[in-house]
Amino acid sequence: MKTKAAIEHFGTASAVARALGITPHAVIQWGDVVPIRRQYELERITKGELKAAPFKAA
Repeated sequence: MKTKAAIEHFGTASAVARALGITPHAVIQWGDVVPIRRQYELERITKGELKAAPFKAA
């Protein structure tokens, strides 16, 4: 999952951070791809609207 997709879904990096209970700075540090653990959390939180991509950076 691309970080850009997560931010677009929630609207801002701060909103992604709030959903995960982390700081906005942590989200910015991800770079282009969301860490796999966070991908699974986002998939659960969004009820599948965002999909984890464990074997590729999609």
